[in-house]
Amino acid sequence: MNPLNFALLLATALTLAACGDKATDSHASTEAAAEDAHDHGAGGEKLTHFTDRTELFVEFPQLVAGEKSAFAAHLTTLSDFRALTAGKVTVRLSGGDQPDEVFSVDGPSQPGIFRPEAMPKHAGDRDLTIEVVTPEFSATHELGPFTVYPDRKAAEAEPAPHDDEGIGFTKEQQWKVDFATSEVVTRPIRTAVNATGVLRARPDGEAQLTAAAAGQVQAAGAFPRLGQQVKKGQLLAYLVPRMGGDTDLATLRAAASKARLEHDLASQESARMESLYRDEAVPEKRLLAARAAAASARAELSAAQQRLGQYGGAGGGIPIRAPVAGTIADVRVSPGAFAQEGALLFHIADRNKLWLELRVAESDAARLASPTGAAFRVAGDERSIEIIPGKNGRLIAVGGVVDAVTRTVPVVFEFTAADRPLPIGMAVQAQVFAGGARDALAIPASSVLDEGGMAVVYVQTGGESFERRQVRLGAREGDWVEVLDGLTPGQRVVSRGAYLVKLASTGTAQIGHGHAH
Repeated sequence: MNPLNFALLLATALTLAACGDKATDSHASTEAAAEDAHDHGAGGEKLTHFTDRTELFVEFPQLVAGEKSAFAAHLTTLSDFRALTAGKVTVRLSGGDQPDEVFSVDGPSQPGIFRPEAMPKHAGDRDLTIEVVTPEFSATHELGPFTVYPDRKAAEAEPAPHDDEGIGFTKEQQWKVDFATSEVVTRPIRTAVNATGVLRARPDGEAQLTAAAAGQVQAAGAFPRLGQQVKKGQLLAYLVPRMGGDTDLATLRAAASKARLEHDLASQESARMESLYRDEAVPEKRLLAARAAAASARAELSAAQQRLGQYGGAGGGIPIRAPVAGTIADVRVSPGAFAQEGALLFHIADRNKLWLELRVAESDAARLASPTGAAFRVAGDERSIEIIPGKNGRLIAVGGVVDAVTRTVPVVFEFTAADRPLPIGMAVQAQVFAGGARDALAIPASSVLDEGGMAVVYVQTGGESFERRQVRLGAREGDWVEVLDGLTPGQRVVSRGAYLVKLASTGTAQIGHGHAH
């Protein structure tokens, strides 16, 4: 871990403060919200609620007719789990055979925190809704029924709530770090086996151009550069070979010029003999001799031009052309550099379609009679790339021989890498799907921390409170992993930043609870 990241983590752990609250989600029933509401007494209400666009964590005192109640509505956009920085927030009290009462604020007091004030006129059971309107979207958080007390004495007669136990991690801290939560869902999971592999170019989509002879590399216009797109047959450079003996480029050019001159003279003589023969001025023998001399001169000219083309050509060397279309993946020489025979000059590869060459352990090979796809991750990127046969790729082959050294079986897929460029030769960690899908409880694999061999997740019990939970995992498919025990559908787990919540758990006893709003 670099010093900057460590300092950030340490500072986060030392400044954490916990705020207990009760959580409801977008699937929670109105009855559940009502039960949560009545569990709170004079200490006030703390609720968490989700829509498909926003997370609301709101704190407010008990509602008393004729008294102002200040709301602290913490709003998070679920697209990036950052603080909502602009918008209008409205508290609406409705139902109970009374007219709607609406209290609004046009912007946040600080990023993410909106502070509308409600002064209800009518006592009784009322439905509480918090509405969010921004230039980009709108969202409605229906929090269920709450009691508006007729006076302060009636409100204080309610039992005081107990602070929620758990790990405190405030919204202000969540907004400043790489943090996200995800819902525990039921989704299709396929059985998979683990594999390691390498990204390769297709055999017919890759070429390594080497020096045919020792010589100097000369540019043919603009010299090839890394990442350049080239077409099949495109001229890249010239290789001027080192010549043996007394032969040099000037001698070859002189020989070609001499052969061209002799060819022209022989052609003229042959044409003159043709004319004289038609006038019966010369015998046929002289005509045949002139034709033979012209043919011999043509052969000498052709040979001289071929020798010059081999060593000289139009650009002063052997032309080096791209045998395939693609991207220049490697350039090993510079203009004017000397290259030994057989040295690599340019590497061209078609990176639009790649091969994923995997190695599956022989103990898992029997399960791969007909793989249904694969998913892999590259170093430094937690996102998985899935290969779906018939959509973005296809199965090339499953090997039928176990490697005697590695005890693995090769499996090869072809796929289209359209969304991001991938370096050829990169090692990957992969999964090969071995069968059909089945419904299973699942969470993002990034949610799971390995703590001494135990799989642990951090469950969000409220907007700013979390609980450590040990889970038992099953099959993994791409970015998702099956949960066999420890979680239930609808709960939310920390999918990014779980390690920061773990750090927070080490300091809550000393730091205490609560934070200023």
